[in-house]
Amino acid sequence: MARWLPCTLAGQAFAIQAVAIVVIIAVAASLAAYDARRDGDQAARDRVVAIAVALADSPSTAEAIESGTAPARLQPVTERVRSDADLAFITIMAPDRTRFTHTNPALIGQPFVGTIAPALAGRTFTETYTGTLGPSIRAVSPVRDGSGRIIGLVSAGITVATLADRWRGQIPIIVIVTVIALALSMAGTLLVRRRLLRQTHGLAPAELRVMYEHHDAVLHAISEGLIVVDDGVAVVVNDEARRLLTLDDGPVDRSALPEFLRGGADGTDPHDIRDEVHVTGDRVLVVNRTAIDGPRGSRSAVVTLRDRTELQGALGELDSMRVFAESLRSQAHESANRLHTVVGLVEMGRPQDAVAFATTELELSQHLVDRLTAAVGEPALVALLLGKGAQANERGVELTVTEDTQLGADDDAILSSAELITVAGNLIDNALDACDRSDPWVEVTVSQDDAGLIIRVADSGPGMDPDEFARARRRGYSTKPVADVATSGGRGLGLALVSQVVDRHGGTITAEITYGSVVVVTVPRPGADGTRA
Repeated sequence: MARWLPCTLAGQAFAIQAVAIVVIIAVAASLAAYDARRDGDQAARDRVVAIAVALADSPSTAEAIESGTAPARLQPVTERVRSDADLAFITIMAPDRTRFTHTNPALIGQPFVGTIAPALAGRTFTETYTGTLGPSIRAVSPVRDGSGRIIGLVSAGITVATLADRWRGQIPIIVIVTVIALALSMAGTLLVRRRLLRQTHGLAPAELRVMYEHHDAVLHAISEGLIVVDDGVAVVVNDEARRLLTLDDGPVDRSALPEFLRGGADGTDPHDIRDEVHVTGDRVLVVNRTAIDGPRGSRSAVVTLRDRTELQGALGELDSMRVFAESLRSQAHESANRLHTVVGLVEMGRPQDAVAFATTELELSQHLVDRLTAAVGEPALVALLLGKGAQANERGVELTVTEDTQLGADDDAILSSAELITVAGNLIDNALDACDRSDPWVEVTVSQDDAGLIIRVADSGPGMDPDEFARARRRGYSTKPVADVATSGGRGLGLALVSQVVDRHGGTITAEITYGSVVVVTVPRPGADGTRA
């Protein structure tokens, strides 16, 4: 970039436009002056031709030449016409160049200086010639008698100096128009510079280029999804956002975005969002949205997306481990109490009662473990049900695993262990939270047959109406901050996570209120070709 240019983009634009305007206006003024001179010359040629032809065709001119009284009769006429037409000279001459009239009477009778051959040939013509009065534009026309014979010539002319004075008189007008045009152009350019300066924040082109390159690099490099929505149109969607939302390359239509990103009627949301958790088809996303009021009332929003899918899975496993740890702690506490009881009975000299008490408690616990192990071939689900049973016992909730519970071995499983834990664990957690505290109970049934897998969880709570149930399935959210949600295993996402697994396997999830609030998940068994029945 040339050193004489200003640093800012607005300043450089102003300088370039100013130079261009000055050059254009200067060229235009020069062309205007040239055109004025050319038009003046053409007008002078037309005028001298008209006067020369008029005098040559006048009968009195031919009559005066034939009578031999041309100087006396024609000199006053030509001078009067010359004065009225503002010409330099009008000369009437014989074919041999002898002047009959002239502006300077002393030159009458002397030979005419200039070209006359075309006129002698019968043609009127014009030329620029330097005569006794200096350079002039002149016309020469033949004078004919009644028989058509050329008996004389008429030459009318105007000096070049006179023409120059005339077209130079137009220069002040050209200058005034040029100055006005230049002033208006500069004023408009200053307004453009002011607008550019405001919109570019005084940045230089190199700074804007670096900013764009860095902006583009950051958009592709950051690990968070970024979407910029302007008046309902996604104007910026980075690579991570396309990956998280499974969007194709190219422009992104608003309809291609998930419902929670579409915003209001104008594509934006008047409220900011902070760490709101949403569930898409196969991902758990933490969404932040900041609304921006643009110029002239336009609405924009900046949305960031963080992938929490793997973290959610880890939190689920951590929650399961926490439940198991709490169960072990509870069992250790109960075991200590039972051991103290057994020791007390022994010290009281009642060993038979001590043996009976110990074996009875052991048989009850072992019976539950044996029943679940025999009915459920998935060890992870057995451990989950045992852990949730201990958790429910601590919370004063009666959790029952029905006799209809029957699940085959691992090789016959419809859902993977992780998916089974996600579905059953979240449904049981929701039921434990929602059950009626005056009559707290939860009932769990997990069964599998040739048709598919059925997981039914009922509780004593009031249940959800269809609209609320649909919202809970479609949009995972929590009123707790993210940190609190993390420590609680992601509560608030339960039904959304369940729906994610169920939809992936072509299953259904329904809710009804019968003997309690009942949620039923049905996953069909895949056919021989891998499709769902």
